[in-house]
This record gives sequence, structure tokens and C-alpha cells, in this order.
Amino acid sequence: MKKQATVITGTVGMDAHVIGTKILSRALKDAGFNVVELGIQVSPEEFIEVAKETKADAILMTSLYGMAELDLRGFKEKCKEAGLEDLILYIGGVLGVGRQDFKEVEKRFKKLGFERVYPPEANLESAIEDLWNDLRAKGKA
Repeated sequence: MKKQATVITGTVGMDAHVIGTKILSRALKDAGFNVVELGIQVSPEEFIEVAKETKADAILMTSLYGMAELDLRGFKEKCKEAGLEDLILYIGGVLGVGRQDFKEVEKRFKKLGFERVYPPEANLESAIEDLWNDLRAKGKA
């Protein structure tokens, strides 16, 4: 029997917008995930530390303050240095300041190492389906 997939949720950097991460965490729990909620204003280093401690399968970050790109430069490399090269990374929310083409924002975050990037109006059911698919593809579900 496979273990229950463990995912970490929280807002990255100085973002104090808690509602999105709370809704995401609840939906993930309802979908059968073991969820480790870090809450708001989580540093990239704390995400990595907790991922190591919990042997997490994925990190799902939210951000609404528009500065996540700056907060997450070098994040994937730090994950690899910590032995977390197989960790699935998702992010969603308002990921840039001002009006920006989401496709361009998505490209930038994928270059940072995120498998999935979601706009603020993303459908949680679709995101959870994506996560199950990505976990299965890596043999984790």
C-alpha cells in the first residue's frame, strides 16, 4: 500500500494573504492528501526545511502580493541541494505586479522550476487532478 501523499502549503515571502492557502489546504485534505499547512509569510528556506522533515511529495505555494518571482529565484536549485530534486512544485495566484500576460508569467515560473503555474481564478479541482497525475507520473501515487 502506498503512503498518503504529503503536500506543503503556504504563502511565500512577505505575502500575508491567507484565504487562498486556507482554501487550497482544505480542498487538498478533502481530496485525501496529508497537508502540512505553513500559513503566511513563509520563507523559501522554511518550505525546504519542512519538505525535508516531512518527506513531502509536493509544495503548493500561493502568492497574491506580486513579488513571488523575486522571492523564489534559485528555489529549485536550493531544493536540489537539499536532496529534494524530485519534489513537485506548484504556485498560483497574482504572481506579478500590474497587468501582465499570464502566459509570460507562467514561462518565467516554469524557468524557476515550477511544474504548474496557476492564475488567481484557477479551478481547484483541476489543480488537484493535475497533482494526482504528476504524482502518478513520478510513481508517488
